Amino acid sequence: MQSTNTQGEVTIAIVFHSGYGHTARQAQAVSDGVAQTPGAKALLLDVEQAQNEWVALESADAIVFGAPTYMGSASAAFKAFMDASSGAFFKHAWQDKLAAGFTNSASRSGDKLATLMQFAIFAAQHGMHWISLGLPPGNNNSRGSEHDANRLGFFLGAAAQSNADEGADTAPPQADLDTARHLGQRVAQAAIQFARGRIASRELDIPVQEGEKS
Repeated sequence: MQSTNTQGEVTIAIVFHSGYGHTARQAQAVSDGVAQTPGAKALLLDVEQAQNEWVALESADAIVFGAPTYMGSASAAFKAFMDASSGAFFKHAWQDKLAAGFTNSASRSGDKLATLMQFAIFAAQHGMHWISLGLPPGNNNSRGSEHDANRLGFFLGAAAQSNADEGADTAPPQADLDTARHLGQRVAQAAIQFARGRIASRELDIPVQEGEKS
């Protein structure tokens, strides 16, 4: 079931788990990107809060998923949230919402792509529309630097790298936070476009699929 929003602000929920605080900073950057987009507001929830906010998630226009990559996949705490979403799955509660994802690990690659793919498949199971990062890779030529957005060169979602011996007060670096902020803005802008499209469809009396009805 799509959001019932027909006017005013769209709501972008950010659901995340953070083991040591690094991914929480990334989540906050995504939230900041949403908040900087006129016509959008962010709902920032860690996985424990999210499991008490199913109604809020059902009414959101988009859900952005975030977790650290541990041992080649999303953290166990986030996987528990995924499993707990089966109630929403059987109700088709997230059908046709927008989705996106972000992840963090200590290594530059760290098999983070596996986590983003896990999120994308999860979103597909719920019938959601996946929003990619939409940034060219940074720091991939002689004129690039570690300060470039998308310095790690991911396309499916926002990736961050935090040195294992540094706390969340210094990691991930600003470039990765800028990348996450961009993702928040991109999802917010897409959600606004989708909301306007639904309004236009109703005004033109264009039939919609069953899952798109509110």
